[in-house]
Amino acid sequence: MKCVLIHPAWNPTEIFPARTAASQINYWQPLGTLYVGAAMLEAGHEVEFLNGAFMTHEAILARVAEIRPDFVGLYSTTFGFLKAVRTANALKQFDKNLFVCVGGPYPMAVKGQCLENDGVSFDAVITGEAEQVIVELIERLAGDKSLVGLAGVDFRQGMEIIRNPPRTLLEDLDKLPFPARHLLGDKAHYIPPPGQYRRKPVTILITSRGCDRRCIFCFQIDKRRQSGSRGVRFRSVENVLQEIELCLEQGYREIKFIDDTFAANYDRAMEICREIKRRKLDFTWFASACVNQVDKPLLQAMKDAGCWAILFGADSGVQKTLNSLRKSTTIEMIRRDVGWAKEVGIRVNTPFIFGAPGETFEDGLKTIDFAVELDADFANFHSLTPFPGTPLHDNLEKYGTVSESLSDRTYQSAAFVPYTMTRDEILKLRQIAFRRFYTRPKFLLQRLLQMRSWNDLQVNLQGLRSLYQLWAARHLFHGWKGKVGTHETIGQRIDK
Repeated sequence: MKCVLIHPAWNPTEIFPARTAASQINYWQPLGTLYVGAAMLEAGHEVEFLNGAFMTHEAILARVAEIRPDFVGLYSTTFGFLKAVRTANALKQFDKNLFVCVGGPYPMAVKGQCLENDGVSFDAVITGEAEQVIVELIERLAGDKSLVGLAGVDFRQGMEIIRNPPRTLLEDLDKLPFPARHLLGDKAHYIPPPGQYRRKPVTILITSRGCDRRCIFCFQIDKRRQSGSRGVRFRSVENVLQEIELCLEQGYREIKFIDDTFAANYDRAMEICREIKRRKLDFTWFASACVNQVDKPLLQAMKDAGCWAILFGADSGVQKTLNSLRKSTTIEMIRRDVGWAKEVGIRVNTPFIFGAPGETFEDGLKTIDFAVELDADFANFHSLTPFPGTPLHDNLEKYGTVSESLSDRTYQSAAFVPYTMTRDEILKLRQIAFRRFYTRPKFLLQRLLQMRSWNDLQVNLQGLRSLYQLWAARHLFHGWKGKVGTHETIGQRIDK
């Protein structure tokens, strides 16, 4: 069949403040969609990918009209669901017989609910991992067979919504074809935020699926952590190395590993590092890890294999907040592992979250103090967001209030507000944090001394423009106008 996979059109300023979007925006390769595309291609179907990060809504529709596909698969996050609805509605106006399916994080969490109310233009929703499901779905459509009983798919049958059983998770990830990166077109379009990469072009790669953590803000399809080892399913080391070598053959010079934690299996992580070094694979890379899963020898092995930066999810500088987030980490673990990474020469990225259940404004100020104390190379400061399917979302009445609009569910807008804070406090904490962390003389001097290229200069100039906005704009992060319940005004108490 002739198939089109679509990421609906979106604009960076819908997520980030217009004045700082240029230094925050990232264009990651959509790895999940590329896995799905690879499975469809392997099954013999024609596939084209249209990415709304680089195409307008109108351009996407025009291209679909040219292709005249039999099947369209739309991708949707929580924030982007209304955009997927808009695209589906337009597609049905173009061809009412076109089969339109939706998948992605939000549909996976709410399942058949996607087909209700605004979702009348969706014919089906993928409720689990899509690689096998979508191939079987298309085969049934091609053979004019019923979708009843097709595990992992809820669908519309006339006026009725049929909810099929869930699909068992894939256990042998080595059986999956490598992501179809050639569907991306010009790989140069896909780059991380300024300063978050060393070499171009950059690709992303995942060596495992799942997580053994139980953080209240994270959605995992295997909620009970029953699959694999402690809830994590691992690709073999050889399979990972084969994909790395393929990426290098395709011209990529840097890889971002997007595993929830690269070091979930310590020995396996060490083996990957040793194999990269033994095979003399020339690329730089970036990974994420939990602070209680690494030690200095592993970090040294990562550095020796080309790792230049690591992300540790610090999240808070207050232990009771870490506990409420169910992080299973301590302040001392964070401090220790950041120190180890610096000692071996790996740059450190430490994201933090404001607005955790039970957190106060004063706790937020302590977190900012901790971020400055850690003195990481990069830091980000988000607002806690209750995505569907997470423990936070499932217990909202217990924890706080939330915006009624899905389009507010980003890390930027403070869509969720705990009972112990106000929305204004969360947004003000974000601005204070960015100001304090990135305008320190020590930080600015380090960035100046680290400049080695024209790209470094451009990155620093863009960063300076964003820093100016952080000081010039009194309420930089207050652009969101959603409804999150009743929130008091805090006035001068946070005007520091």
